Amino acid sequence: MSEPSPVERVKKASNYLRGTIAQGLADEATGALAEDDTHLTKFHGIYQQDDRDQRQERTRQKLEPAYSFMARVRVPGGVCTPKQWLALDELARTRANGTLRLTTRQSFQFHGIIKRELKDTVAAINCTLLDTLAACGDVNRNVMCSPLPEQSSVHREAYDWACRISEHLTPRTRAYHEIWLDGEKVAGGDEEPIYGAAYLPRKFKLGLVVPPVNDIDVLSQDLGFIAIAEDGRLAGFNVCVGGGLGMSHGEPATYPRLADVIGRCAPEQVLAVAEQVVAIQRDHGDRSNRKHARLKYTIDDRGVDWFKAELERRLGFALAPAAPYELTTHGDAYGWIRGDDGRWHVTVFVENGRIADLPGRPLLTGLRRIAAVHDGELRLTPNQNVIVSNVTPERRPVIEQLLAAHGLTNGAGVSALRRNAMACVALPSCGLAMAEAERYLPDLITRLEGLVAEHGLADEPIVVRMTGCPNGCARPYLAEIGLVGKAPGRYNLYLGADYTGQRLNRLYRENVDEGEILASLEPVIARYASERATGERFGDFVVRAGYVQPVRAGRDFNAPAAAREPGRG
Repeated sequence: MSEPSPVERVKKASNYLRGTIAQGLADEATGALAEDDTHLTKFHGIYQQDDRDQRQERTRQKLEPAYSFMARVRVPGGVCTPKQWLALDELARTRANGTLRLTTRQSFQFHGIIKRELKDTVAAINCTLLDTLAACGDVNRNVMCSPLPEQSSVHREAYDWACRISEHLTPRTRAYHEIWLDGEKVAGGDEEPIYGAAYLPRKFKLGLVVPPVNDIDVLSQDLGFIAIAEDGRLAGFNVCVGGGLGMSHGEPATYPRLADVIGRCAPEQVLAVAEQVVAIQRDHGDRSNRKHARLKYTIDDRGVDWFKAELERRLGFALAPAAPYELTTHGDAYGWIRGDDGRWHVTVFVENGRIADLPGRPLLTGLRRIAAVHDGELRLTPNQNVIVSNVTPERRPVIEQLLAAHGLTNGAGVSALRRNAMACVALPSCGLAMAEAERYLPDLITRLEGLVAEHGLADEPIVVRMTGCPNGCARPYLAEIGLVGKAPGRYNLYLGADYTGQRLNRLYRENVDEGEILASLEPVIARYASERATGERFGDFVVRAGYVQPVRAGRDFNAPAAAREPGRG
């Protein structure tokens, strides 16, 4: 048997995620925590980072890096109250860098928290009845769900199950309360009935989707539940396992993978299915090689049939055959939407998820003023936007006035290309970033807008996603145009995912800069404009025209792509 990875040893020796975090927080000689503790703080929803824009100068001055911390808030299904929003807004302005960041998993992130402010910040988040526990780390992370429970009774039930799953899979350790909330230390050991003392081999992602909208990219999840409706009620969930988008450049053994649908369960079986899928990964996942430690590799190594049989053995019952379903899109719905109860919901466009006060568009202030008068909810979408939700007909004019007064848009006046774009944070805070993403994608979209407009495609909703590294946080491998950072100013260009989130894209150009990106895309876009079939999406055309071949399975992702200069047949 291979030796466990160093992180496995840290987890086992941590006394259920305590380590020496408390002592490190009290150490005023440095802005950082001990290296071992930085692995453990992830389980508490916290990443240690430093400002990479300042690294060279601080090294020259013989100073330690400009350390700060990112704290991620766990928000099952992305639903929060106006009171919670106002509290988080205040923390962003007083304890962080003055902005709120919406993630692609429907949660909040604070950036730029210094160590002496970290404990009070986490405690203040807890006072809102939210927390950061298990927002990161080798556990089940924020549970995603289609974000409009009021849209139908099926949406409501799916959201209820998302909350119940989140609670069921939350770690039981008392370390979080002891370290951050000054909770009383209770005699006797902790127990983790689901995770065990070493937790999972790697992170685990779970989400629920209500067809036909695949807004959470359900096939990218380690475990996904696809709601099945009969006569307008929730009849069950199709179960899909083994999704995951992270990979490493130059390592063919790593690859993105879409989940397999293995059967169907009744609603009342959801918690048992979720627990046992996690337990299989706990017991059989790779604890030696963290790059091979996700559920997708466990399933590929042992086979889908093995996994299903093992799951049913542990459950004590067989899954029913999967029910038919249809997914038609994986973006957000813009404009005002009326729920089945007569209340209204409006999606506010947030470019790349960064809520900040920008010139002519004070988004942070505008949403604060909306939250101050709103009596419904604010909901985070899986595509980095926010929904002002449950607006009564009488209150709608007030919300519309505030949106207009602060330059906030419900998607109107924003190009289809920009509305369907996403980026991860990347530089300067992410330690894994190889290239820019959030700070650069808006400029690239401006150039792409000009390109598509030249060919009469200004209103075509092509999905563009960019990440600063190959870990896939903005789900670039499910984009019709995916850009993955390779080096400063250089990206791998992927093409050919479908518009519904059910087909991976494929590498088309490697290590290209902006000029090469635009030059590569121009002839493809020109052909799409002149040769596409009625209703044909860009990603489907790219495959049909032979620019890339579809990926049959995750293992194929790094195989040679199609000829770079396809014929016109």
